[in-house]
Amino acid sequence: MYVNNNLFFIYFTLTFLLLEIMSYQMLNVDTKSTKPFPGQKPGTSGLRKPTKTFMEHGYTENFIQSILNATVGDLLAKSQPVRLLLGGDGRYFVRESLQKIIIPICLANGVSELFVGQNGILSTPAASCVIRKHQLNGGILLTASHNPGGPNADFGIKYNCENGGPAPEKVTDAIFAQSEKLTSYKITKESLNIQLNSIGSTKYTLSSGQTVTVTIISSVADYAEYMRTLFDFDAIKTLLTGSSGREPFKLLVSGLNGVMGPYIHEILCNQLGLNSKLAIKSTPLEDFGGEHPDPNLTYAADLVQMVISDSTISMAAAFDGDGDRNMLIGRHGFFVSPCDSLAIIADNTDCIKYFREKGVHGFARSMPTSRALNLVCKDRSLQCYEVPTGWKFFGNLMDANLCSVCGEESFGTGSDHIREKDGLWALLAWLSILAKRNQTADRSVDVESIVMEHWKKYGRYFFTRYDYENCESSQGDAIMNRLKKLVDDNGISGHVYATSNGRQFVGDFCDNFSYVDPVDGSHTTNQGFRLMFKDGTRFVYRLSGTGSSGATLRMYIDTYEADPSKHTIPSQEYLKPHIELALELCGVTNITGRTAPTVIT
Repeated sequence: MYVNNNLFFIYFTLTFLLLEIMSYQMLNVDTKSTKPFPGQKPGTSGLRKPTKTFMEHGYTENFIQSILNATVGDLLAKSQPVRLLLGGDGRYFVRESLQKIIIPICLANGVSELFVGQNGILSTPAASCVIRKHQLNGGILLTASHNPGGPNADFGIKYNCENGGPAPEKVTDAIFAQSEKLTSYKITKESLNIQLNSIGSTKYTLSSGQTVTVTIISSVADYAEYMRTLFDFDAIKTLLTGSSGREPFKLLVSGLNGVMGPYIHEILCNQLGLNSKLAIKSTPLEDFGGEHPDPNLTYAADLVQMVISDSTISMAAAFDGDGDRNMLIGRHGFFVSPCDSLAIIADNTDCIKYFREKGVHGFARSMPTSRALNLVCKDRSLQCYEVPTGWKFFGNLMDANLCSVCGEESFGTGSDHIREKDGLWALLAWLSILAKRNQTADRSVDVESIVMEHWKKYGRYFFTRYDYENCESSQGDAIMNRLKKLVDDNGISGHVYATSNGRQFVGDFCDNFSYVDPVDGSHTTNQGFRLMFKDGTRFVYRLSGTGSSGATLRMYIDTYEADPSKHTIPSQEYLKPHIELALELCGVTNITGRTAPTVIT
């Protein structure tokens, strides 16, 4: 009788499982012939092209299949479990590409579990967090970051690895190699009626018998929970809401109509007490409201003007389309350079709960970023790593516990808590510093006073960046060839240059920056021309790898000033002779005919 009961139980269980499997929607796999599309080579942070290019039949299909082949192809071929994350910044074509192309291709290839951000929304930092927390194989992120969105604008796809960070060059090279030889892609024959707005799991059965799962997850929950472990939310809330006779610290935040809206409302408003009226442009829009979701003084000028016009605003912050960049503004429109922001966070890690508990191992910056961070590293006897532009270059350093805080002059700041730059993390770091300083200060400590105190301690690196966007590719090449000749001939060493106001610069050396990764020994070349002068002034020139078409020239200038009486001089005024010489040496005006840059930072 005991045996019979056991047999009955086994029979019942197997029958139940069989009926359950039979209830799943059956998916048949279609293998479609295709031909390679030229130029599917990922740039600094993924593949970015005009939206209409991605909407061409087969274009997105090819690239997704190439990603799968290059990253998890071996696992899929062995029928081993593969778990991937999908999501994007909410721009036009995100939802359609997920529902009609990316999810069907992933399932047809045998990806066992897909985690998809609710409504297709997932900030880049949150994606890194989710990949790491749930130990996924990787993630496919649909974003063109700070580039504009819409049917006549830009779209992008990037792959993040199992450490949550952007794919390194060896992976992006492998993806590109697959794209050049692709002859077919797999996709489900059946249309999938996936409700991206409904959290929950749906199981499917492939014709091979494999069960696959699509789970719609909260875009915010894991990330918000993680932030609470990194920062003292009680202290930040006290700062923002006021207590013990102190006025509330009035914070104005703009999501620039990008992905950050849900994160702003949940973390800043619901958990930290920010008045929702102070969260502007915080609804994700497919075209970002027709605006450029790039947090800088040009594209977020209206936010700066609001701070200037309202003396009660203590601080303002703006985030880019996918939430990994940030711009910080102090009272009366005081601009915090991303270079200074990075150095100040590095100098105040003791104000941040995460670093008090975990410790600090070292710091890193991208090569074009000013050398303000180097001064902090020297003072703290910690290593400062200089890497090429692109967050992927920080990943190995963080994985090897060599770097705790890192950043770029392009408004990207982050730490080893994840493997992406993180706009909201940077704001919370600053709020932590402000909260700690205001706990002990006799009078209110604001953003400007912290920056001025930092300059007094270390001196100031004046910095500016000039962007010449959407130049003709031939013009970009002409500028780079001119600089290459200068570098090849070492044409500035010992040369004396005079500007129109009589300022003289004596050339020291010049080169084309290259980088050897201290962890794996990989070598990256041609990362930007550097011109150094005897007084420490530095010019950097490079073509951007984040545009979708044409060429964008970026010109960077930084120089050191120790005299505190000069620290408040506006950077454009202080750097006027430096800018004049930098423009003359690269010939941008003569080559492009442009008399002014598109963006000045």
